[in-house]
Amino acid sequence: MEKVELDFVENGPILVKKDDKTEYALCRCGHSTKKPYCSGAHAENGFKAEKSKLEIK
Repeated sequence: MEKVELDFVENGPILVKKDDKTEYALCRCGHSTKKPYCSGAHAENGFKAEKSKLEIK
């Protein structure tokens, strides 16, 4: 069974990882030009959020 993890990057996107390989970077600042994917807009608009991880079994 593959391991799936959500890695909430400090002041950045949500990385969706499968078996420790990043598959997607999802926007969580709301300003991405490529929603639902991250375009790096969080760095331009001063987005702040704590880091955390969530493993999905």
